Amino acid sequence: MKTPNFVPMLSDPKNRSWLCSLLIVASLIWGAYFFGSTFIAKEYKDRFMRWEVLSDMQKRDISACKDRCRPSGSEPLPKGIVVKASNLELQPLWGSIKHNKNSRAEKSLLVLAVGIKQKEIVDKIVKKFPQSIFVVMLFHYDGVVDDWKNLEWSKHAVHVSAVNQTKWWFAKRFLHPDIVFEYEYIFLWDEDLGVENFDPVGYLSIVKDEGLEISQPALDPVKSDVHHPITSRQSRSRVHRRMYKFKGSGRCDSQSTAPPCVGWVEMMAPVFSKAAWRCAWHMVQNDLIHAWGLDQLLGYCAQGDRTRKVGVVDSEYIVHLGLPTLGVMDHNQNATNVASEGKTASKSDTKASAGSKVVDNRMEVRQRSFIEMQIFRKRWKDAVEEDQCWVDPHRTPANRTPH
Repeated sequence: MKTPNFVPMLSDPKNRSWLCSLLIVASLIWGAYFFGSTFIAKEYKDRFMRWEVLSDMQKRDISACKDRCRPSGSEPLPKGIVVKASNLELQPLWGSIKHNKNSRAEKSLLVLAVGIKQKEIVDKIVKKFPQSIFVVMLFHYDGVVDDWKNLEWSKHAVHVSAVNQTKWWFAKRFLHPDIVFEYEYIFLWDEDLGVENFDPVGYLSIVKDEGLEISQPALDPVKSDVHHPITSRQSRSRVHRRMYKFKGSGRCDSQSTAPPCVGWVEMMAPVFSKAAWRCAWHMVQNDLIHAWGLDQLLGYCAQGDRTRKVGVVDSEYIVHLGLPTLGVMDHNQNATNVASEGKTASKSDTKASAGSKVVDNRMEVRQRSFIEMQIFRKRWKDAVEEDQCWVDPHRTPANRTPH
């Protein structure tokens, strides 16, 4: 039997071409397999490494991470870079960065709504507050800022200007609790206050000692324009928290538990702890800029019993001059200063003055204030009815008559 002869097959050009094609295809398949395996291996290696990272993360205390207090919006950031509060400290444009962490915790904030006509009064107020422990912020409701520059303390103060806006309009927009978080107390005062018998350092000492979260200095009953009896100074007292009235309507006695008998301060010179202000700020309405009616409900922000934590300080007292500033606009610098003289001129009298450019809209301001009070009371009533989860901590027991 003969051995098969393969030589003729390889010598055939067609056979050789077919064999070469087969070898090329095999090479391509092998190459694709090799490189594909390498790529897939790398992909699986990367996935495995990612799985290892995820596994390491899962090994951490997930519950502890979830329990961390994170300000809304800061979740994508590492905790250490987040600064959740701010302050009103001025910083230099050049030189070393100002770090004042040790003293910030001891500072308080004096905020005044001011007009240039009360510049002399405001100057006396600010000079009473030591610069070392108080930051000063002025809300300029008349738009005049440059004319304050000649006062030495003015360059250290923060100035905010918006024409014909009230103290509460400014406060809602520029005193957010996270901005003033580093200040122990916020003095949110009007400009027409006499401070001859007032010492801010002594006042803070009393407030802290008495545990007052919301307070005000008492008013000198002889020299002041007193609107509410509870604000009048009691000469033999250090602090009083309630008033007594035994005749007429709205009686107040030792059993009274609600404003204006107890738990109440006037809105012209309130002083808030930072905790109380965080609460009160949320109650200030964006559109109700006179804040009438707010005083009746400040006790809800007293951080506890309003009959104990809201009070009037008698030993450090002020004078309320009662100057009619809101609504009086003088467009002539040489015109008579109606507001600073404290004169009450009707709108018709003002308009009748020949060549006068003083515009008196105080009646309209008062009317707007009254309307705002009615709106605020309705909003509070509606909010109480709609919030099924809210419990009134000051509700009067059924068997007692509210005072």
